[in-house]
Amino acid sequence: MDLGVQGKRAVVLASSRGLGRGIAVALAREGVNVLLCGRNGERLADNCAEINAAGNGRADWIWGDLTDADFVENITQAAQDKLGGVDILVNNSGGPTPGSTEDMSEEKLITYFHSMVLQQITLANRLLPGMKERRWGRILTVASSGVIEPIPGLALSNTLRPALAGWSKTLASEVAPYGITTNLLLPGSIHTDRLDELDGAAAKRSGRSIDDIRAESEARIPAGRYGRVEEFAATAVFLCSQPASYITGSVIRCDGGAAHSV
Repeated sequence: MDLGVQGKRAVVLASSRGLGRGIAVALAREGVNVLLCGRNGERLADNCAEINAAGNGRADWIWGDLTDADFVENITQAAQDKLGGVDILVNNSGGPTPGSTEDMSEEKLITYFHSMVLQQITLANRLLPGMKERRWGRILTVASSGVIEPIPGLALSNTLRPALAGWSKTLASEVAPYGITTNLLLPGSIHTDRLDELDGAAAKRSGRSIDDIRAESEARIPAGRYGRVEEFAATAVFLCSQPASYITGSVIRCDGGAAHSV
């Protein structure tokens, strides 16, 4: 399928590893020029070298921390300097620390709201005028299956990520006349370093081995296994494509059938 994104320009947040890296690589494979950002410059440089060696879309990177006050300004300027504008924004962030609702201190709520919600919305607002002018754009936000089914032990994530769902849905109706789509993509158990960290935390809490935790988790997934980053990234790329131009304001799950809700 021709995804119609050859030569488009994308910013992919938190793309030094995991889902963000997978999406950046997959977009570049379709001819998209990508700007990667994150907190590990060595990994970002290696990712760009891999993408550029493939010879499809070109890649560049910028160091960026979602907790920094200048994050939005720095990413916006870098996108203009390195890409000449942005057609596709992939919002993505690391998850907050595991814990119960009683662990959600005021300081933690403010800190993670700033990085997981406020900064992503503010960046989208900065990039929207260019998309409107060109009458084409894609805003894809990677969230969590906790948006539709709260995940035990991830109270902060369950509290904050649904805010992005409400924002994305509201924005969709406002920008659809300009040819801009905005969707939320929810990963289930996709095998990344983050998932290994969560499994490790669960093993520590329960006094069991990480292999036991993983086997138990996979048994609850109808597909019988953890998902692969490449599978998730392929879904993301389609939602950023031209053929997906009639999909907006949606919440899409990539979870192997794990969520029980309709």
